[in-house]
Amino acid sequence: MKRIFLLGATGTIGRATLRELSRRGYKTVCFMRPLAGTSRPEDITNGAPEVDLRFGDVTSETSIREDGLRGERFDVLLSCMASRTGAPKDAWAIDHDAHLAALRAAQSAGISQFILLSAICVQKPRLTFQHAKLAFEEKLIGSGLTYSIVRPTAFFKSLSGQVERVRNGKSFLLFGDGMLTACKPISDDDLASYMADCVDDQHLQNRILPIGGPGDPITPIEQGERLFALLGKEPKFTHVPIRFLDAIIAILDAIGWLIPAAKKKAELARIGRYYATESMLVWDPQKGCYDGSGTPSTGSTTLFDYYAALVSGETSAERGDHAIF
Repeated sequence: MKRIFLLGATGTIGRATLRELSRRGYKTVCFMRPLAGTSRPEDITNGAPEVDLRFGDVTSETSIREDGLRGERFDVLLSCMASRTGAPKDAWAIDHDAHLAALRAAQSAGISQFILLSAICVQKPRLTFQHAKLAFEEKLIGSGLTYSIVRPTAFFKSLSGQVERVRNGKSFLLFGDGMLTACKPISDDDLASYMADCVDDQHLQNRILPIGGPGDPITPIEQGERLFALLGKEPKFTHVPIRFLDAIIAILDAIGWLIPAAKKKAELARIGRYYATESMLVWDPQKGCYDGSGTPSTGSTTLFDYYAALVSGETSAERGDHAIF
């Protein structure tokens, strides 16, 4: 059975991927920063005996080799690691530099396969974290290792921020007319299964792999309508003009000349604007549009299944730093 070296196991996708690797019987070593006081090893491993947690500096090639790999044999390095906010400094430090350190450590250790969790939004790069991800993708492709670059569409956690808002009687916020964008959201578990498939499925290797969840693309207004229906409420929407976001970005950029922290907030606002105006689907450069039918699907759980579970209390939302609301 192959041995997997996993980065990013503390994130929601990382934990789901670790569960799936364990379910399939892989021996997995997770390398991460020392756990914070609120985290426990069992929260990561779920008690699986084939999981080993090792701690060190994920940005250091030396620490990855000495504290993580320890001279042992591994078949695959799988990374679910990503910058938390997408701010420029964090993006280059994690999305590029830390991954480059991991790649070099993998090469020196004789690891022959690298599976990378990326993002579908890099196909139209306008933000710092997208350029950082693309720069590393290019290095991975040219490394000589067998690679799989997985570019998922929207995550459920990024689309769940308005559940409590609507439950409390407030309106559902929409940018523009609510039909500017569409996505094929994918669940943590369905994405984790797809990531694990890349270990042995040769059809998923040496390829860039855009992937979404099951069903047709969903617009924000459709998300809101279904949420109101699940809560038994009359639909009530508030439309936010895109120019409102543009104004916020312009103001923060101007203030940033005097207050450096404002520049970081301006970048975060740009990230929000990007997600509010760009679909998380495959981009067709020849047609100059997003292609819902050309965006591959996997799994069985839909966003509306997840909404139903949130509404019933069967699950709770763990929000991501890139969530719009």
